[in-house]
Amino acid sequence: MSDTASTSQPQAPLPRQIADRYVDELVALDPVNGTYLGVRASSSKLPDLSPAGLAALADLARDTLARLDEAERAPGADDDVERRCARLLRERLTAELAVHDAEEHLRVVTNLGSPVHHVREVFTVTPTETDEDWAAIAERLRAVPAAFEGYRETLTLGLERKLYGGPRPTETFIGQLTEWAGTGEKPGWFEEFSADGPQALRAELTEAARAADAATVALRDWMRDVYAPAIEGAPDVVGRERYARWSRFYNGTDLDLDEAYAYGWSEFHRLLGEMRTEAEKILPGAATPWVALAHLDEHGRHIEGVDEVRQWLQNVMDEAIDALDGTHFELAERVRTVESCIAPPGSAAAPYYTPPSEDFSRPGRTWLPTMGQTRFPVYDLVSTWYHEGVPGHHLQLAQWAHVAGDLSRYQATLGIVSANAEGWALYAERLMDELGFLTDAETRLGYLDAQMMRAARVIVDIGMHLELEIPADSPFHPGERWTPELAQEFFGAHSSRPADFVESELTRYLSIPGQAIGYKLGERAWLLGRANAQAAHGDAFDAKAWHMAALSQGSLGLDDLVDELSKL
Repeated sequence: MSDTASTSQPQAPLPRQIADRYVDELVALDPVNGTYLGVRASSSKLPDLSPAGLAALADLARDTLARLDEAERAPGADDDVERRCARLLRERLTAELAVHDAEEHLRVVTNLGSPVHHVREVFTVTPTETDEDWAAIAERLRAVPAAFEGYRETLTLGLERKLYGGPRPTETFIGQLTEWAGTGEKPGWFEEFSADGPQALRAELTEAARAADAATVALRDWMRDVYAPAIEGAPDVVGRERYARWSRFYNGTDLDLDEAYAYGWSEFHRLLGEMRTEAEKILPGAATPWVALAHLDEHGRHIEGVDEVRQWLQNVMDEAIDALDGTHFELAERVRTVESCIAPPGSAAAPYYTPPSEDFSRPGRTWLPTMGQTRFPVYDLVSTWYHEGVPGHHLQLAQWAHVAGDLSRYQATLGIVSANAEGWALYAERLMDELGFLTDAETRLGYLDAQMMRAARVIVDIGMHLELEIPADSPFHPGERWTPELAQEFFGAHSSRPADFVESELTRYLSIPGQAIGYKLGERAWLLGRANAQAAHGDAFDAKAWHMAALSQGSLGLDDLVDELSKL
């Protein structure tokens, strides 16, 4: 045997290899994430939502962190790409474990993004092109009852340990389950979904879908008859300690919450001044900008019809791609494709985006909840689709998928930090305003109203959960302490959104603490990173090159985002 062969040692794995191994192992435990990644083998399965299933996810995180310790000592781990991947993986898994170890998973009840919502929504992105795809869907439908039972077991353990979800989110969730369950005359959501399947599998799909709908009814009844009475009188707000933990999870940084609250108020006052200027152009003498926006609801430009608004939103994104590609971005052909869709009934009120699969066989998609409406004012849709679609969520998340081979699968997909992505999307709205795409008073007031909504989120989300005092210079209840009731009143008075949207939003903030603040605070991070890069490069600063480099870094928490953006 040669000296080389006898002394050679296998090379230690680097952080990106550890991160990609984590993705593979996570997908095995969580097929919902597998489907979003485009893993066909996941299409027939659902995750274990019981305490045991969630403990397995935590064990995987701990094992991965131990492997990462070793990988960070390996030769080559100080490479910039490896270093960024390691920092993201460590920060994300540490934040996730902090939430798990505090047993927050035992009381997750919300109107948006709960395990039950993930189960339902994954069917909308599961492949449906072939009979084999539908056979997998039938198997996944048969897994719904066990998944919902696992979730009930988790909440039951929470009740035993006196860890309660909020009464208001619980009431809303029960209402959603009721809508999904259907009635004697209207099929349940799962049966309605399966109706598009092939005739050859009709009986199998119907039987499996009806079992899934029956499981929805059973969960609804348990939530209504057992869970809701047990948590009656529990607080909807979480307090400073729990809020700080969740804020770290969603933002990737330990925020100074009092400074962030003050920043929200400073943005409120700035935006209010700009809104008054635009409102005067629309309705001279309007008492508030929202009076002018109410005028636009009745008399402004609008789209009539659900399919018509879907196509109109598609055109907004297509036109933005054509205008921006080659001038302010350099887009790969597969990133140029994005689809506009109508959200399924029973969704929360806010529009949302789902990213493409890793191989782009499923494109990125924007989703509009119609809330039963058929008439859609234009003023609040333009900047919203710049946010959800182009140049917002779609350009960032599709670009991550496009350059995943240069990063790691984790950085491009499951390692997403909410405040990074939402901050970019809000930055994208502002960028379109800076570039002159919001040329008329209607769409510019709509954009400012959307910005104001994100500033109000910082104020009310932090304010009500920490029960802070309303500042003396506030036009709204100065000197009083925030409550959910005051938060809903404030939000409704400073937003063009209808009452059902405002109610849905406040329920979301109560049940997902710390997430809603990431839009404005994330935007601040993106703007600061760009300003630092501009200052460093002077007249040589190339905005298109900076945007593409920034979008090709993969996910980062706000702790790292400003630093990395400033170096580009």
